[in-house]
This record gives sequence, C-alpha cells and structure tokens, in this order.
Amino acid sequence: MTDVVVIGSGIGGLSCAAILARYGFEVTVCESHSIPGGAAHSFERQGFKFDCGPSLYSGLSYSPSVNPLRQVLDAVGVDLPCVNYDTWGCRLPEGDFDTAVGGDQFCEVLARLRGQDAVKEWRELQKVMSPLAQAAIALPPSALRLDIGAALTVGKFAPSLAKHSVNVLKLTGSFDRIMNGVVRDPFIKNWLNLLCFLLSGLPASGTNAAEVAFMFADWYKPGVMLDYPVGGSGALVNALVQGLEKHGGKLILGSHVEQILVEGKRAVGVKLRNGVEIRARRAVVSNASVWDTLKLLPEGAVPAKFRSQRQAIPECDSFMHLHLGIDAQGLPADLACHYIVVNDWELGMTAPQNVVLVSIPSILDPSLAPQGKHVIHVYTPGNEPYKLWEGIDRSSQEYAQQKRSRSEVMWQALERIIPDIRCRCDITLVGTPLTHARFLRRHRGSYGPAISAAEGLFPGHSTPLAGLMCCGDSTFPGIGLPAVAASGMIVANSLASVGQHLGMLEDVGVLKRKGAQR
Repeated sequence: MTDVVVIGSGIGGLSCAAILARYGFEVTVCESHSIPGGAAHSFERQGFKFDCGPSLYSGLSYSPSVNPLRQVLDAVGVDLPCVNYDTWGCRLPEGDFDTAVGGDQFCEVLARLRGQDAVKEWRELQKVMSPLAQAAIALPPSALRLDIGAALTVGKFAPSLAKHSVNVLKLTGSFDRIMNGVVRDPFIKNWLNLLCFLLSGLPASGTNAAEVAFMFADWYKPGVMLDYPVGGSGALVNALVQGLEKHGGKLILGSHVEQILVEGKRAVGVKLRNGVEIRARRAVVSNASVWDTLKLLPEGAVPAKFRSQRQAIPECDSFMHLHLGIDAQGLPADLACHYIVVNDWELGMTAPQNVVLVSIPSILDPSLAPQGKHVIHVYTPGNEPYKLWEGIDRSSQEYAQQKRSRSEVMWQALERIIPDIRCRCDITLVGTPLTHARFLRRHRGSYGPAISAAEGLFPGHSTPLAGLMCCGDSTFPGIGLPAVAASGMIVANSLASVGQHLGMLEDVGVLKRKGAQR
C-alpha cells in the first residue's frame, strides 16, 4: 500500500513523484524498463554513454529559473552540474553556418544570408515578442493546480497577470498569427517554422504562441547560455531519482503495469504483469501516453465517449536514431555539440526525413566517451512514419534492410559535418519506431500528441475516473522537458494542500516570502 502510484518514470512522472515525496506523500513509481527516464533515459556500451532523447537544454544551470524542470530540482534539493555553451551548427539549403542564442547573434547570420531588410524584420519581431515573452512567464506553471485552491496559488501572481493581461490573451492561439503580422522574409519564416517544429512537433500554424514566447524569453536575451548536464540526460534522470528517494519515494524498475485497478468507479492501484498488486490510498498518476493509458483501463471504467475522444487524438510520427561511438582523432577542433540539418524547406518541417538533428555531446562532456573518442546521436525528430514499420518482424531480413535504407538520410546528414564518418565507427546502433514502441512503451512509437494550437487543447491532467490523474507529454502544451516537468508539478500540487504548495513556491524562489525585501 502506498499513497500514490505513478505509472512510468519519464521526466513528467519522476517530476510528479519527486514533488509528491517532497510534500510528504508515500509514492511508488512503477517503470516497465530496466532503466528510468522514459524518452530521456541513457544507456552505455563499451564506455560510450548514449542519450536516447533530448539533446538541447536551457535554464537548468541557475536558480531561480523559469524552467519548471529546474524548479523541480530546486524543490527536492538536488543539484545538476551543467556545461554552458551558446553556439550550434546549421546545415540548411542556404548553406552551412553557425548560429547562437542571445540577443544579437542571429542578426549576424541574417545580414550575411538575407541582408539588412531581414535584420530589420527580425528586430521588429523581437520587439513584438518582448512583451509576449514577459507575459508567458508571468504565471509560472508551478503555481497551477487542478482544484479550487488554484484561486489562492494563482492569485499570488494577480498583479503580474493584470500587468500583462492584454498580451496573455495573445498567447492563446497559434504562433503563425503573430509571425505573419511581422515577418515577410521567407528564410525567417522557415527558421521560425523549424524552431516551432522542434518545440512542438508542428509548424508555426500548429504551435501555441506561448511556447514560442517562452523560447524568446529564454533564448533571445542578452548573455543567455545553453546547458548540457554533466553526464548527459542520464545525469538529469538520476538527479530526479535522487530527489525522489531522498524524500522517501520508491522507484521499482522492471515493474510493468498490466492494468489500473478500479473499484467502485475509482482507481485504487495497479496490477503488475507478474500479478503483484500495488494499492494507492490517494491516487494513481499515469505518465504513459494518452493512448497507452487507455489500454490500462478495464472496459467500462470510463465513459465510451471519453475513451473514443482520447483514442482519436492525432499523433506525431516517430523517430529514427543513429547512435555512434567513433574515433575522434584528427577531427576539427571547432566541431559544435549540435547541428540542425534541413534538406528542403519546400517539403515542410513535418515531411519524413526532411529534418535531421545531430548531437555530439562528448565535445562538451568528455566523460561520455573513452579518451580520443566521441559519442554521437543522430535522429529524425518525430517525422518517421510508423506505418512504414508496422507489422515487420524485428528478427527478419526485411527489418534489417529497412533499417539500412531508412537510416541513410542520417548518415548523409552526418557526412556534411564529418565526411569520413563511416570509417570512424567503433559502435553503430540504429533505432526505429519499433524500438521506440518496444523500449519506451509508446503507442506506435509516437513523439506525442499532434494537437494544433489553432484547433484544440491538450487533454489535460484530469479524467472522469476518480483517483486517476495524468501527466507527461499528453497533458500539457509542448513536448519538451519544461512542459512535461510542469505537468508533473501540477498533478503533485493538486494532491497537496495549498499551504504546502505555497511553501514550495517560496522555497524555489518563484514566490517571495512574506516580509522578504523587494
């Protein structure tokens, strides 16, 4: 018996569980895999430490931070050493160049590629986005909860919300409404569509304006730096696990949840594949995707209309991954940690294999690879159709051939950065949508919901089944780490008292303590 069972140890689930433990709840996290972290987990082969998911981080190396994930770490009292940098490489149809975060650097790129008129447009967009960026951070997601107590927690930020009220309303729709009112240059539009795709899995027409405003607040300000956790994404996951266990929470690996237990129209626990039942006094929280959560519910546990509506939510495509351990001897000294490759703007950001991301994190953190080596992660971010792989036997020649042909675009992208890459490899691992579905327990290997900001809202954290709540990338706009961490905090806050919640906000610096100097 425990107070709360959390299904899945993705970043959303771990954030929720760690905060719940910090609040004093007895919490148990059930993870099907032998490694925690969900899409953010890491693994090791022959001394190479590979990141499986996110590779671009910001707002983690300082406090107080607007990044909800940093707020989770602060709340549970765990540090996360990071390496700072500001530049990444681009391989675009216009050519190869480096760009950086900060207020001015992208203007240098625009001046060289598109001329001063494009620079003026970008400056005008920055001017328009500045008040929207401030509005986007006026109400921290960590202040949200799902009950009447929200009037008290959100009310603490009423002066700030009132100050930004006009701009808060502008953040509710899709970003393209703002972009098209300012930007005419096709390259800038393409660039913004690319950034939106990396944020949400959708172009500007489907990406929530608040997500882009948050990015402008975080990336395009003077002196800003990007972060990379020392030890990779695995170090981030371990920090959350440490925070969970520090406060008495429990993580059980290899514990596959077979079914959510329902009694008297209430979720009362979970049943594992091995037959063990774990009962929950307060709640069951699912960090599984919206579709996978439905699979865990007994027939009739929720209304048929709710089930059909959730099942019909559109999904982003899946991933191809290329994990390489390579000989780094003789490589250029100015290699960047990250590269973005776009093959053809006209195809659109979501076109299969059109966008490829490259991460070489051992450039920043040499501990990730043996001496004289580099670890590389290349991936197609949410643009690999699952239907191309559906039904293929993973032990068949057909699967092996499909892996070779569908990974070729990643090799070609990497050859634009390291021309002789194919003869440098000590380790070569190819991941597919079937890999995603198998190891991450993801419905059709999906990146997450493809819900257009112009057409609908995310499903949210609540369900019609008492005692069952949800967190993760199916609940809160933005698939990235800040969004899923925020989703976990919101659920944890909702189970805590308002007093506990306000105390946490003060501890992480989001809310001023009474009597504190202003």
